[in-house]
Amino acid sequence: MSRSEGFDEFYQATYGRLVGQLYPITGNLPEAEEVVQEAFVRALARWDHIRAYDAPEAWVRRVALNLASNERRRARSRLAALARLGPKLQEPPMSAQAAALVQALRRLPPSHRQVLVLHHALDLPVSEVARQLGLTPGTVRGRLFRARARLRDLLSIKAEEVDSSHG
Repeated sequence: MSRSEGFDEFYQATYGRLVGQLYPITGNLPEAEEVVQEAFVRALARWDHIRAYDAPEAWVRRVALNLASNERRRARSRLAALARLGPKLQEPPMSAQAAALVQALRRLPPSHRQVLVLHHALDLPVSEVARQLGLTPGTVRGRLFRARARLRDLLSIKAEEVDSSHG
């Protein structure tokens, strides 16, 4: 007899009903689906024991309810922490040049953004960038070279677009 024998049938027969029961409790369908799915994952890990219960569905429901309660507690804690931090600070307005740079950086691959930011924004030497990223200094220098070249191209294209819109 396989360890998960009967589980698929149990899941198919009870999943929708359990989501329907948890939805009014969570007030959020994706959250209800998530806690029920997590409860089923936990049930599968213990299926040898749970399938022998008089009401395995009740066990899954209890686990899902506990998960939903835990999520509500975590959400309240997050809200309380945000309240203690106070209102979000206003970000200073970004200059057109800074906005163009951020937009150009977003178009670079993450590996290029990483080396540019670590080396230029944080002023880390190539050897330290290499250490932090687990790369050789030669790889970092190569990425910096390609990233700068691509960034230069992107910024010159942006400058041309701005010039042509004002002309």
